[in-house]
Amino acid sequence: VQLQASGGGLVQTGGSLRLSCAASRLPISSYTMHWGWFRQAPGKEREFVAGIRRNFVTDYADYVEGRFTISRDNAKNTVYLQMNSLKPEDTAVYYCAVDSSPTYSRSPHDYNYWGQGTLVTVSS
Repeated sequence: VQLQASGGGLVQTGGSLRLSCAASRLPISSYTMHWGWFRQAPGKEREFVAGIRRNFVTDYADYVEGRFTISRDNAKNTVYLQMNSLKPEDTAVYYCAVDSSPTYSRSPHDYNYWGQGTLVTVSS
């Protein structure tokens, strides 16, 4: 299984970025999986950012609600994270992950497969 994340970069406060994560060689159909985006800033633990269930219901952490949008394209085995109104505190390495279990979770421990991460830096 391979998850390839892309789209990170350097942006000014208030700017936007769109992250993508494409999965390949999944053992089961991506239709049955939940997807999540997480992030990890230097010296901090990995934290939940956004998730999208296999039924397309979305879920956001409070600190990104209203600014970030997660979406998925099952035909392309790809999930996206549109990030608007970025703040310096959004600076982190962003990771995508998939969870093949039936129950949706925000915990990174419940996700089976992980991408390599893409760095997002928001300058003030």
